[in-house]
Amino acid sequence: MYQIAKELHFCYGHRLMNHNGKCKRLHGHNAKVLITVEAENLDSDGMLMDFSDLKRDVSNWIDEKFDHQMLLHKDDPIVAALTASGEPFQILEVHPTAENLAHLIFDFVKDLHFPVVDVTLWETNSCFARYSA
Repeated sequence: MYQIAKELHFCYGHRLMNHNGKCKRLHGHNAKVLITVEAENLDSDGMLMDFSDLKRDVSNWIDEKFDHQMLLHKDDPIVAALTASGEPFQILEVHPTAENLAHLIFDFVKDLHFPVVDVTLWETNSCFARYSA
């Protein structure tokens, strides 16, 4: 089985409103995401796929959806204040944990029909979450 992976970076803010620790407060991360795809065979150029295809399609979506955005659960009470202030943010159906962000990115890549096997998202240099099918 052949595998390739593409690393992308983005910045985001969030809070985990039901958490008992520091992450209950609004804060930000410099995230790194690693998207791994695999296939049994290579194309006629000897490639599983072009890295730039992953970068183009997934990076654009991450830039629009997550980069420099405040990611908030749909029930977060701060949504009203951010709406009133005109600040950009994204409402998520799930809590904006690293685990859920990895899952959301995985589903997007899969919907593009790339042969994704896992997505790993680092929210710090030493903490990551991974989602795989």
